[in-house]
Amino acid sequence: MTGRDPSEQGRASSPLELLFDLTFVVAVGTAASQFAEMLSAGHVFSATAAFVLAMFAICVAWISFSWFGSAFDTDDWLYRTLTMIQMIGVVVFALGIPPMFHSVEVGEHLEMRLMVVGYVVMRLAMVLQWWRAARSSTEYRVTAWANIRWIVIAQVGWVVVAFTGLPNGVLIPLLFVIGSLELLLPVIAQGAAGGTPWHPHHVAERYGLFAIITLGEGVVGTVASSAGLLGGSDGMTWTVNTIAVVVAGVGLTFGLWWAYFITPFGEMLERRRGRGYLFGYGHIPLFIGTAGAGAGLHVAGLYLEHHSVLGGVAVVLSLAVPVALYLAIVYSLHAALMSSGDRLHLILIATTAVVLVSAVAVAVIGAPFAMSLMLIMLAPFVTVIGYETVGRERQVEMLAALRVKDVA
Repeated sequence: MTGRDPSEQGRASSPLELLFDLTFVVAVGTAASQFAEMLSAGHVFSATAAFVLAMFAICVAWISFSWFGSAFDTDDWLYRTLTMIQMIGVVVFALGIPPMFHSVEVGEHLEMRLMVVGYVVMRLAMVLQWWRAARSSTEYRVTAWANIRWIVIAQVGWVVVAFTGLPNGVLIPLLFVIGSLELLLPVIAQGAAGGTPWHPHHVAERYGLFAIITLGEGVVGTVASSAGLLGGSDGMTWTVNTIAVVVAGVGLTFGLWWAYFITPFGEMLERRRGRGYLFGYGHIPLFIGTAGAGAGLHVAGLYLEHHSVLGGVAVVLSLAVPVALYLAIVYSLHAALMSSGDRLHLILIATTAVVLVSAVAVAVIGAPFAMSLMLIMLAPFVTVIGYETVGRERQVEMLAALRVKDVA
């Protein structure tokens, strides 16, 4: 485990990484489902807080594994075994998500014990992976031991939060402190020592695959929304709302996918390796937005089935807000990696905002709910159309300028 070649040709995600990601499908799906049900019950603020906490923990765990694997994946029997242990930890963590949501919903002490047990399992395996790297690689030994030290410190913090019974008034600020430590861990552990040999195109592919996982919640939300709207015992009686949910759900998911993969993140990271941290952790709100959009589609279905206490405007906002967050982060990541903005992007962002605001306005005036759904579906296609007409050539020019500058 001496470090892989960061310029290795044809580097792609391994079958083991794809298998590992399947456990996160369960975790993300559980969080999105709990979020949708809690939102529909009218607990907007508490549902959002619980969802952000769950997705933050999911993303941090996935990021930790993915960046280590990009730098040190040996794919030998011990690496595979330790990865399996991490997968067990993810499943245990996912089982702890519903109790956490329930504790937030009823206003009890924050129940995170099972989630933290899962994290302990994942972190134990991660520490052993770093220990292997410390033993095998002289060049990265300082970085490996720094990661071990700070991972253990962060994990001790999570155990204290979960098992000491601290009042929520103390617990919530402590969550922010430990969460900040998690975000700063790569900077603290790797900044002075010089980082690790991660592969830019491999990392970009890994994030693209996780984006697809979170986008999958849009498909799940579409099915969950439309299933209860089918009429007749054979499900062959479709209403306008049923058609709108299916078309808008699939169309929105496809549009969000298209908007993400317009940006050549791998090429950008290759030329902006020093922006790896911004890329890596900047994706957390993006993943929250995609999974939240899937939950919003589920909320829409519950509303149309009359199983939600939310009004039409609130339901539209539950879908429009995460879509807006997702698209805003896509543009922000592009600007951060390019170190420059683009007038075309400002026009597309403004147009997208008009479309989303129009969707809410349509709900405010009491127009058919299907109209709001279709307008939200169109939001990501503003970016798609802009790119496919004039944006493609502009992006090629920006990449060429980036290649010439060759700025880290």
